[in-house]
Amino acid sequence: MRKNTKLYSEKNVKELEKELIKMREEIAKMQLSFKSNPPKDTNSLAKKRKQLAVLLTVLGEKKDTK
Repeated sequence: MRKNTKLYSEKNVKELEKELIKMREEIAKMQLSFKSNPPKDTNSLAKKRKQLAVLLTVLGEKKDTK
């Protein structure tokens, strides 16, 4: 997760917000597809959610500093 934190901290707020929208769409698609066709890596949705949490944390920190 530290690698993700560094990647997100280098981006500005607009880029992070675009990434946030994209990631939420991916999670929604994954949830729908998991019900009909379970993947071999069942932990991939949890990993994506943790990545979303890191993104939201970095975005919140950047907005507070402005």
